[in-house]
Amino acid sequence: MANMKNAKKAIRTIKKKKENNNTFKASMRTAIKNVEKAVNAKDKKAAQENLNVAIKRIDKAASKGVVKSNFAARNKSRLTKKVNEMK
Repeated sequence: MANMKNAKKAIRTIKKKKENNNTFKASMRTAIKNVEKAVNAKDKKAAQENLNVAIKRIDKAASKGVVKSNFAARNKSRLTKKVNEMK
């Protein structure tokens, strides 16, 4: 356990940041899974709607520093490609 005041504060701030990061990451992953489920179900309209939500969540996570920008770009590209290849 930390003894110094600054170490105790660091523990508190790390805990807050970790909770926020987990929230952003979880919502991003859920949105990605929703797009993939719609693509597998061959539902073009739902896939397009879920893609818009997923892109927004991926961008939000990238802007907050939860994921790297290259990861965000790669995932957005892959999801968009999957939706556009649907009939």
